[in-house]
Amino acid sequence: MKDPFTKNEIKIAVIGGGTGSFTMLSALKGYTSQIAAIVSMADDGGSTGVLRDELGTLPSGDVRQCLVALSDSPKIRDLFDYRFDEGTFKGHSFGNLLLTALEKVTGDFSEAVETASEILRVNGVVIPATLDDVRLKMEWAETSLILHGERVIDAEFFKHDPRKAVLSLVPAAQANPTALSAIEQADLIVIAPGDVYTSLGPLLVIDGMSEALQKSEALKIYVSNLVSKKGQTDKFTVSDHAAEIERFAGAHFLDYVLYNEQVPTKKIAARYEEEGGYITAVDTDVLANAHYHAVGGNFLGEIAEPHSGDVIPVTRSLIRHNAAAVAQSIMEIYHSER
Repeated sequence: MKDPFTKNEIKIAVIGGGTGSFTMLSALKGYTSQIAAIVSMADDGGSTGVLRDELGTLPSGDVRQCLVALSDSPKIRDLFDYRFDEGTFKGHSFGNLLLTALEKVTGDFSEAVETASEILRVNGVVIPATLDDVRLKMEWAETSLILHGERVIDAEFFKHDPRKAVLSLVPAAQANPTALSAIEQADLIVIAPGDVYTSLGPLLVIDGMSEALQKSEALKIYVSNLVSKKGQTDKFTVSDHAAEIERFAGAHFLDYVLYNEQVPTKKIAARYEEEGGYITAVDTDVLANAHYHAVGGNFLGEIAEPHSGDVIPVTRSLIRHNAAAVAQSIMEIYHSER
């Protein structure tokens, strides 16, 4: 088992999917070189889904985003993020293609990620949460309704309360031992913002993940989503998001929950509504009585713009946290506890 941490600095493990982890990693890497990104591996949409279906490889998209976030090489970082907008590779990012090729050459996805890390001069380590080839399943037992695949679930408008649904991976996945080691050794664990049912949930239900989080002596902080996801988490409050995170993990493991309390301008609010999202409501009374500490801040970031080459069907939020403000708050909490 490779040791994810090598130096005597604060050790941070960031758990999540693509965009949410990218945001947190981009800011937190300024505080330590000992940072491990533990990445969800259930993605089967967009460019990643096409490569999985056609070539039988493990999902590369979220891993690529985390590698890019931790890279110290701007030119190579831009190359990995380059997305073709015409021809045979239209809709694919170069990084996804390279990771897929490396997996084919080495026969090992972990080795492919390590090689890509060397090319990108990654300051930290990116760790697939599992190395099993899995697909996400979401089911409501009382209705016999079953949804298969991250891409399908991500695009679905839920007809039933998602809080009564069971998430699982098919086949059942075992946690990557290196991911478990990173959790065990971490001083600080950050659950990044992201889609509750297609990004964070699939990672937390992996066999061994819950036990590792419960045993870890690290300070554990969840960064709550800025907005609801249309058709899935409509009217979810901050505590609703946190409750689902802990439901998937099967335990009350969070020490802190960070949430946004900044009011958007009318212009930004209009853009949110175009995306079908609304600012996550802060249920102050519930948070005041929670087992974790809830800390608010001005965390609204800029609206991202869609990529012109992103033509393979994929759902992706354009709403972002102010990464620097969130990272500063995380570090202030950490130092106040230590």
